Amino acid sequence: MRVPEQDAAESAPRLVSSFLEQRREQVAQRWADAPLFRSVFTVSRDEAVEACKVVLDALSDVAVTGRLEDVRAPGFTAVRDQLGRMAQNRARAGSTPAQIADEVAGLRVPAVELLREEFTDATTAQAQDSVLALTLLMGTLRLVMMETALDANAELIERQRQQLLEVATPVIKLWEGTVAVPLIGTLDSARSQVVMESLLEAIVDQRARYAILDITGVPTVDSLVAQHLMKTVAAARLMGAECIVSGIRPAIAQTIVQLGIDLGSVLTRASLADALAYALSRQGIEVSRADAGASAR
Repeated sequence: MRVPEQDAAESAPRLVSSFLEQRREQVAQRWADAPLFRSVFTVSRDEAVEACKVVLDALSDVAVTGRLEDVRAPGFTAVRDQLGRMAQNRARAGSTPAQIADEVAGLRVPAVELLREEFTDATTAQAQDSVLALTLLMGTLRLVMMETALDANAELIERQRQQLLEVATPVIKLWEGTVAVPLIGTLDSARSQVVMESLLEAIVDQRARYAILDITGVPTVDSLVAQHLMKTVAAARLMGAECIVSGIRPAIAQTIVQLGIDLGSVLTRASLADALAYALSRQGIEVSRADAGASAR
């Protein structure tokens, strides 16, 4: 394509769109060696080239509409999934959204170099307008990628948060028919939901008749925490298990009284050991000290 012979009335964005269509293969080959694509598609370079072509097709669709600076242009819709997967890959590798955006910015140079080759005189107004249009388009792609990278980071953080919640709320089988959840740290709404779901699943899986919620590691108990505990106890009862709350320290007991929280319907024990002893005794299992048995002989 030699631009000077084209109709002078043709706009720079349409020239850029035509350039991206006709030089798609050459641009894709150069982009495939750029850090952004090379670091994501490490196994096959052909996959990197095809991914580049997907992005170039999207840029061509945006350019033909003239919406060079619109991150919501329809042309970007088709490429967001591709960019999202790339952003997630780079985020998992430790790259920040700013670093990913800089890698996108690095794609501008090889594209502009190829565009300038299309003009017999790169100093003409038409050539300069076309370069400016492509630069604006690449700047918008950078914004789209940064936005997508931020979304990918948010999703990654949320998954990690859920994993931490699950790790921080293990359900332990203490005895046949008896399970326990040792709670450590602040109990908020999200974590309370995970506690409830994990406990109910364990009750079903273990066919547990007794479930112990040990709050020894919970620093404070307010009305919200008490409400979460009540809901968990009620849900366990609906599943056919008796729920025992253990680990209520003197300071927490005073707080509960001062707040006027009624835990009268909740079975409580001072320690996890006391709660386990109660659950075992209800199952007809007697627990005694070994030294007590020796002295009796």
